Amino acid sequence: MTEVDLPVAIVGSLSPSRAADFKTCPLLYRFRTIDRLPEAPSRAATRGTLVHAVLEELFDLPAAARTLDAARSMVPAAWARVLAEAPEAASLFADDADGSDLAEWLSSAGDLLGNYFALEDPRCLEPAAREERVEVVVDGLRLRGYVDRLDVSPAGDLRVVDYKTGTTPREAFEGKALFQMKFYALVLWRTRGVVPRQLRLMYLADTDTLSYSPDADELVRFERTLKAIWAAIERATESGDFRPSPSRLCDWCDHQALCPAFGGTPPPFPHDALANIGDDRRAAAAD
Repeated sequence: MTEVDLPVAIVGSLSPSRAADFKTCPLLYRFRTIDRLPEAPSRAATRGTLVHAVLEELFDLPAAARTLDAARSMVPAAWARVLAEAPEAASLFADDADGSDLAEWLSSAGDLLGNYFALEDPRCLEPAAREERVEVVVDGLRLRGYVDRLDVSPAGDLRVVDYKTGTTPREAFEGKALFQMKFYALVLWRTRGVVPRQLRLMYLADTDTLSYSPDADELVRFERTLKAIWAAIERATESGDFRPSPSRLCDWCDHQALCPAFGGTPPPFPHDALANIGDDRRAAAAD
């Protein structure tokens, strides 16, 4: 009888954003991943999506044509695509009768693109991948996400690039900022057998970068951390006990009315939650 390799049984799925949600506040993870509660669009996050779309499309142009003027000219069409994919974004400018508010907002996206060009010259780059889905299964846990840009040198060295439309985090928050990048580095290492040489975060709001070079031992430890996070998620799902973790980030949470930390009551816990926690979805394009 011929032996057949059976596919690995998937026990769950985790993205960097959902893992970060659970680390930040288990109840937030529940609201987003299990209850799947809707969240109102924000101008900052939507502008991040818009800028990402332009920077992805920019590299479709011939190298010599990748100018700032060209990038800014792409903004209106990119905004139309954002609206087509997320019609709820139109509500951000529902009260903008004369269109001046929208025009100023689109101009601010152009300003962020100008900051990008101050950080690097896209005419000198040929990315190996843009907005690429990366995925690996480790002991039944699927780790997956989307990499903004992947550069590969002639020698085979990898550089993972992520665009951030916010400002550079203070030193105390650098670890949180690098969590996502280490996640991508781990997946790329497990799928390609190469530890990325550099993880690069580009902060367009203040024209700054944060770069980091991981090593294999560090990624092994990070992999153990992700497994521990998933084990904690499973325990919380089995018990239905996702506790809030109040912090300054609560000021930006859409779910305060349902949070016990603010006097609210969460919705009834779904009876099929344990069966569905592996169905993780892509996180928002901008933090």
